[in-house]
Amino acid sequence: MPYINVRGVEHYYEWMKKPSGSLAKPVMVFIHGWAGSARYWRSTANALSEQFDCLLYDLRGFGRSRGKPTIVQASESVAESESLQEQSEAIKDLTYELEEYADDLAALLDGLHIQRAYINAHSMGASVATLFFNRYPQRVERGILTCSGVFEYDEKAFTAFHKFGDYVVKFRPKWLSKIPFVDRMFMARFLHSPIPNSERQAFLQDFLQADYDAALGTIFTSVSKAQSELMPQEFAKLTVPTLLVAGEYDKIIPAQMGRQAAALSDKVEFVMIPNTAHFPMLEDASTYLRRVQEFLQIKTPEAQVG
Repeated sequence: MPYINVRGVEHYYEWMKKPSGSLAKPVMVFIHGWAGSARYWRSTANALSEQFDCLLYDLRGFGRSRGKPTIVQASESVAESESLQEQSEAIKDLTYELEEYADDLAALLDGLHIQRAYINAHSMGASVATLFFNRYPQRVERGILTCSGVFEYDEKAFTAFHKFGDYVVKFRPKWLSKIPFVDRMFMARFLHSPIPNSERQAFLQDFLQADYDAALGTIFTSVSKAQSELMPQEFAKLTVPTLLVAGEYDKIIPAQMGRQAAALSDKVEFVMIPNTAHFPMLEDASTYLRRVQEFLQIKTPEAQVG
């Protein structure tokens, strides 16, 4: 499997490309959400690979990416030792703040020699992408934020959510995936329309395999008083043309939160997909793709998820 060292941490990535007789195609990067992986973006990426070279990767601590820095061997060279020491200090400062994940993405693009790309991000990954858009606008052609929004701080609700999240992350026995219908129960809150059994199983596996510190750390950084104050400001200052896609029955990030976020900037176009929840790209793939292609001005409405 392909891995790349990003700021001292081994990251899994994969390309989805289709042969093209034309010049090099633009790159579209896909970013997954909390406790997920690049796996659930594959069908969408495959459908868009006629027009784009699609790059999928697992965020630090999730999927197949490591959660901790790679241990490097000591060097006999003084210069190399000093360089490794500097790298070690930088690695030691890595946190689970979403801004750090935005910087991870910049380093990933540098490592793969990608100067500019389209970005399609989901849920927590969409918050990371929004921060990336404002930190590195020169590196983004257009952005798609799927199931994103702004929320108001509620101390009591946030405290309860963090306590519940702490329990959920701690109680993840590997045997859980062996119990019949657990995948259905696990995904029930995220879906309104059914998705394939293989997709549900993959979600459950990703959740069970997520790095403990990353899974818990990002719960506290993505749902916080600081984020509730920061994200409206980030949406308001967007300069990148952006499509925000919401699911009509999303219980995780209700469509109204997405509508409020989009209203903060004339650079953001809002679309709600009926009869879907937190995974509209899987629950109604054809409508999702049509909306994305319209935004990207791709004249291939007949393309379907493969």
